[in-house]
Amino acid sequence: MNKADLVNEVAQVVNTKKEAQAAVERVLSAITHALQRGDSVSLVGFGTFKVVDRKARKGRNPQTGEEIQIGASKAPKFLPGKALKDSLN
Repeated sequence: MNKADLVNEVAQVVNTKKEAQAAVERVLSAITHALQRGDSVSLVGFGTFKVVDRKARKGRNPQTGEEIQIGASKAPKFLPGKALKDSLN
């Protein structure tokens, strides 16, 4: 499922596809902004989005094999909730 498919699913319960597009965009935007502030987003039964810190580490350039330093960074992480995990089994 891609974003357009998700919009089509939401459009089945709202008045128009335009409203569905706006709703999906707003949800994704709200999650992104919360993560940028360092907050986590918990959707009970579905899961939690949060930001994790990655430490600096050594890596290799795949073309030359030369060792390189990869800087510290932040990355989004999703932890599925129990209800989501249970629905897959």
